Order: sequence, then structure tokens, then C-alpha cells
Amino acid sequence: MVGDRSALGLSWLATYVLANGSLVAALSLSLFTADLVPPSQLFLMIVGSRLGAAAVVVFIGAFDYLNAELDTLRESTSLGLLTFLLTHSVYVPTLVVGYLSLPLVGSVSDAGETTPGPTAVDVPDLITVATTGIVDLVGPGVAFALAVGCILVSLRLFDRLIDSVDKQRLRRRYITELSDKWVSFTLGLVLTGVTTSVAFSLGVVVPLYNRGHIKRREIMPFVLGANVGTLVDTLVVAVALDTPTGVAIVTAVLVLGFVSSVALLLVYPTYGSVVGAIQTEIVADPRYFVGFLVSLVLVPLGFLLL
Repeated sequence: MVGDRSALGLSWLATYVLANGSLVAALSLSLFTADLVPPSQLFLMIVGSRLGAAAVVVFIGAFDYLNAELDTLRESTSLGLLTFLLTHSVYVPTLVVGYLSLPLVGSVSDAGETTPGPTAVDVPDLITVATTGIVDLVGPGVAFALAVGCILVSLRLFDRLIDSVDKQRLRRRYITELSDKWVSFTLGLVLTGVTTSVAFSLGVVVPLYNRGHIKRREIMPFVLGANVGTLVDTLVVAVALDTPTGVAIVTAVLVLGFVSSVALLLVYPTYGSVVGAIQTEIVADPRYFVGFLVSLVLVPLGFLLL
């Protein structure tokens, strides 16, 4: 058993290793249903999975740098940095408010939660079945290498596709909707909620952003929406595991994240300028950029070791 702060750091770092915050959140729920972690640690582990999830976008940006030969690594990972800043601006307040409010959520009884009810529906997941079969066949190491190869190939194909499209036409016909902050926020929320993958919804726009097809002020509300929508699959897992307290905790994180995001959008001109200035400063100064990369590991490691 670890402490609350260690649980936060553990899930944060685990998200880096697995490059999937939703998977870490689902594993946290599984540990909770097995009575291995208390509600407070479940809450912190779910929030930690969101704080670490921006590393996925940094990872995709780094591969895009290798694939597309952009000018600098800092340029290709700028969206990952932006996502990290946006995510923390939402989920750090969520962490504080939610953790202090846990006694209200904890009033829900966990008695009998570990055994799924007779009405539980087991929906086959073809992707999970296929990937599990591949891992069983070739082993986790080779499977990871295959996954990395698929990312590289998909980015190359995507790069060829968008290079064949006129930039102005693309913005005029397909991306102008993102100029409205509420539309952009809704698109990010819905697309991520439907696909249950923030890596997919943000991964699709990484090359577009890196090449200037989408402006920073257009993508920021989209990222805020994606950060909320990615909790939908975690909520589904909590329902499937038939854990009322787990459902209440995930719902609390989702609602607090949504409220925080909407509040920030209400002051978007000021908020966008502050976040944009911080991102520009970090990307422009090598010392700040290296410090940011180091902090990605040291901060969650510090929580884990405290």
C-alpha cells in the first residue's frame, strides 16, 4: 500500500510508460474494485493519469519530427507542451477541489462492489482481442515495436495526404469551424468521447498544428474539450465494474474538469494569452525547454518518493 501522494506520482509515471492515460485510469479502477486502493487514492490516480496524458502528444510530436523533418524538436513538440499546460490548468484545480470534497463522494458505500451484477453485459472488443492475440503471439517487446512502427507509418501516410491539399482551402473548408471557441471545445469533447482516445483526437491534429494549418488559439479549446471527453471511457469502465463509488469519483473528476474548462473559456482572451505566452517562452528558450522536459519526470517522481 502506498500513500496518496505516491499514488498520484505512480499513475502519472505509469501514463508515461504506457502512453495511455485511459488505460492507467482503468487499471486504477480495477485495483479499487479489488480493495487494493482506497477512494482517495483512486481519485488521485485518475487525476494523475490525466496529468501525465499530455506526454502522449509529446511522443507523437517527436515521431512527427523524425518523420517530417521539421526544423527543430522543440517545434514538433510544441503542441505537446501546449497540451500539458492546458491539462494542468484544468486538472490541478480539479485535484485540489476534488480531493477536499472526497468525504462527500466517499459517503457512497462500496459494499458488494467487487462482484459484477447478473445484468452486466460483456461487450466484445475486437481491437482488444486482436491486440491481446498479437501480444500473446510475439511478446510485449515485439508488440511495442510493432505499435511504434504503426505510428511511424500512419504519420508518413497522413503527411503525404495533407501535403497534397492546398493549405488555404483546407483552412477555409474544414478548419474554419474551430475559430469559434465553443464549437472547437465541443468538437474536442465529442470526438474524444466517441473514439474514447485522446491520443487519436489530438494525434490527428498534431501534424496539422505543426504545419500551421491550425492556429494556437483555435486548437486550445479543442484540447480542453478532449481533456474532458477522454474521461468518458473511464466512466464506462466504472459502470461496467459495477462500483458506485468508482462511478461517483470518475463523475466528480469529469464534472470538475468540465466546469473548470468552461470557466476558463469564459475568460478565454486573457487565459489564451497567458498560456500562449508561457508556451512561446518555453519553446523559444532552450534552457526553459530542457527544464520542462526534466520536470516531466522529476515532478511525478517526487510525488512517488515522498
